[in-house]
Amino acid sequence: MTPETRPQVILIAGPTASGKSAVSLVLAHRLGGEIVNADSMQLYRELPLLSAAPGRDDRARVPHHLYGVASVAEPFSVARWVDLAGASIDGIRARGRTAIVTGGTGLYFRTLLGGLSEVPPIDDDVRREVRELVLASGAAAGHAALAAEDPVMAERLRPSDGQRIARALEVIRSTGRSLSIWQETTVDGPLTALDRQGGVGKFVLLPPRDWLYERCDRRFDLMMEAGALDEVAALPPADPNLTALKALGVPQLRAALAGELAMDEAVTLAKTATRHYAKRQMTWFRNQCRNWSAIEEKESERIADMIFSKISNNGLTA
Repeated sequence: MTPETRPQVILIAGPTASGKSAVSLVLAHRLGGEIVNADSMQLYRELPLLSAAPGRDDRARVPHHLYGVASVAEPFSVARWVDLAGASIDGIRARGRTAIVTGGTGLYFRTLLGGLSEVPPIDDDVRREVRELVLASGAAAGHAALAAEDPVMAERLRPSDGQRIARALEVIRSTGRSLSIWQETTVDGPLTALDRQGGVGKFVLLPPRDWLYERCDRRFDLMMEAGALDEVAALPPADPNLTALKALGVPQLRAALAGELAMDEAVTLAKTATRHYAKRQMTWFRNQCRNWSAIEEKESERIADMIFSKISNNGLTA
């Protein structure tokens, strides 16, 4: 297989704990590739353990991009990620290497391939005003304001979804148009054209559910042994509506640290939340990635062999 016959970008998606990072590392070695993060939690530098981000040794062996590039104290939009990911992929391709984009955030992959609504920049004063409203008065108050100003978006959003409520309020107040209207118009994603040309290999890992759940539980125990509780205790004060503070395990361990839950109860609840999240991811990927190559294998070397074989034979779809 030569660089001319293999895809220039490989996407590896899948639920949490399905082994995406290990598979990506094996492929990067075989293909001379570099890895780009497509997991919304692995962006945050303060959560390397609970987000299961690649360790220092792995990152030293193969170039990794977009891991630990943001603070949990700041919101991180899909638009910002896709800009950074597009730039990383362009740089990797310019070096004549294969970009391997891996993670579990389905919206990131959908945006890479299908594009994103082109909403104008939000006025800084408006953003600050909205964030202060949601933080001080709560998501329900923000939802009430949104219902008065943009009933279409208010109908679509849960009253408890503070971050999306804030986003919708920012847009209506800054642009005078509902986010629902902006969402009707999209621009191509960084990989739209390349995908049409057959230059993107798309793979989704869908291992057996019982195996995945057991792996989720075992991995959380290892996280706790490695210092996950200290990681949560060290988090800086931040808006509780920020996505980072809803990362798997963070709400439960924060509750334990505050004396609101016993530690064993917090761990049990965190494991349950992780399994439920993995189930939702599996459902999303099965429904949204039907034209991807689905791999139901468990062992990372075997998965890498299967992907390598499909790439070699140009069998890039299911």
